[in-house]
Amino acid sequence: MGEVAALPMFGVDLDKTQSVEPVDVIRRHLDGRFSIDPFGADPQLQDVLAPLVVRLVPVRAEGMHHIPSTGPALLVSNRGIGVLEPTAISVAVRKLCGRRLRVVGTPEIPIVGDALRKLGSVGNYPADLGALLRAGHLAALPLGVNWLRTGVGIAPTDMLVVALGYPVIPVLVRPGGPFGLPLLPWQVTFGPPIVVGTLGDRDPLSAAELAEAAREAVHALA
Repeated sequence: MGEVAALPMFGVDLDKTQSVEPVDVIRRHLDGRFSIDPFGADPQLQDVLAPLVVRLVPVRAEGMHHIPSTGPALLVSNRGIGVLEPTAISVAVRKLCGRRLRVVGTPEIPIVGDALRKLGSVGNYPADLGALLRAGHLAALPLGVNWLRTGVGIAPTDMLVVALGYPVIPVLVRPGGPFGLPLLPWQVTFGPPIVVGTLGDRDPLSAAELAEAAREAVHALA
């Protein structure tokens, strides 16, 4: 899939993110000369770890042309279990679209939550997701917890209400290897975007319509 390039860094002090060489990154972090973006991510740390993550979670992707090259969009995926599913989507988006992905669902656990935020995760709150979309980010939201390999969980309507008027892209993730172990490439399929409602709309009925449309669209990719 080619080399892993550093991606643009938005909302950070570029004087503190000049190099992604591991030695330079470690030195700058020890000196306190590193930046985080307004949502708590450390883009320089992401770029340093990206090559390792790409090797640990090999991915094959289809439908990447549905991902906008710029601007906000919300990806909704079929499974809400663990960290490998969102990691597989992040790898596909980074490698094939050249964009950073913000994953919704940071656990409120000391140290673990802080570390995941630095890698691009955000809280599982409508306000956090709404702020990301207004700022033009690409975000990912798993559907409800589902233990089946290809089943589709229930869409979180309270989260999707802030996505009304934005492109919502269905994503189907198939685990690699037996029992979801990353022994074979993960398969990530992106479907055509769905747009329901208008920006700023907070109609619960429209949110329920979007939730059902998203669930059906993800199911149709199976």
